[in-house]
Amino acid sequence: MRKWTKLSSLALAAVMVAGLASGCGPKDDGNTIVIGGIGPTTGTAAQYGEAVKRGAELAIKEINAAGGVNGIQLKLDFQDDENNAEKAVNAYNTLKDRNMKVLMGTVTSNPCIAVAEKSHVDNIFQLTPSGSAVDCTKYDNAFRVCFNDINQGSASARYIAEKKLATKVGIIYDSSSDYSSGIQDQFVKEAESLNLEVVEPQAFTSDNKTDFSTQVQKIRESGADLVFLPIYYEEAALILKEADKSGLDVKFFGCDGLDGLVNQLGADSALAEGVMLLTPFAAGGKDEKAVAFTEAYKAEYDNETPIQFAADAYDAIYAIKAAMEQANITDASISASDLCDKLKVAMTEITLDGSTGVTTWDASGEPNKEPKGMIIENGEYKSMD
Repeated sequence: MRKWTKLSSLALAAVMVAGLASGCGPKDDGNTIVIGGIGPTTGTAAQYGEAVKRGAELAIKEINAAGGVNGIQLKLDFQDDENNAEKAVNAYNTLKDRNMKVLMGTVTSNPCIAVAEKSHVDNIFQLTPSGSAVDCTKYDNAFRVCFNDINQGSASARYIAEKKLATKVGIIYDSSSDYSSGIQDQFVKEAESLNLEVVEPQAFTSDNKTDFSTQVQKIRESGADLVFLPIYYEEAALILKEADKSGLDVKFFGCDGLDGLVNQLGADSALAEGVMLLTPFAAGGKDEKAVAFTEAYKAEYDNETPIQFAADAYDAIYAIKAAMEQANITDASISASDLCDKLKVAMTEITLDGSTGVTTWDASGEPNKEPKGMIIENGEYKSMD
């Protein structure tokens, strides 16, 4: 009988550690295309990244179970960027080394813009589920599932005006965020054209986003009857708590960044009651595709209710599938660059009936679909339309 010596055991351990350090993960096995994913799975925006990862995983599981894409199987290799542009670029380079053919990402705007500079040079197809800054799709290889910041700002102002939700609108936004300031700027422009009065826009920055007492007090003094929050759910939760503490009784309206607000508030979730947002998806909506996705997601992830970012990613994977089929991709050994050339044409030729609505794309990479007005009631999203 062969005996293991201490030396051989140590050698084996060293080999195993080296394998882990080299980044073992999904590889192209000859009939597989690796789809890379990048987003925050740790840090303050982790709820977004985890949702995207899970939505994409669910779509890939369904597609592979149904025979793949023209017989080709898909694999997801998802990397954490902590919502940091430099770390996103590092993650992108790691994915390239691991034979990524398509990038589903990144999740947030600043990292997405940084990575788009790299994917453009490499001619790798990039489809962000949720990067909304305009420059996320500045190159012809880059597309998005979500609305961009300009569209969100304009659509929000129109919705508030058309539904007569307010006469005076206050705003609290993050001036250090491309996402927030981009939406805010466009909202103000559109509001002016609609004769919707904007009062007391209040800014904060990433270095000062824990105490909103000053902003809330200014809003109280302004007489605003609705506050527009083009921000993320973490800061929105703090603002709602401060508003409750100070007795500010107004309506609140936001965009897709508010998705996740109920979970963020936790025991104080009742503070989200009546908050409105404009989004192409809500788990409590009536759309057949959204309902089907929500049920499948809950079944897969221990009854967890999906947020919009999960739906965006789910649709992103199905859009990649549809584009691959439109381009008649049948050989998994195709180079990433050749695949990109085919996909960026095919994306303009498909129509996706997905969980975030019926979507088409043009050569600019922008989606064409209808946003939906939602209101939070009893911790769930209900349609306002």
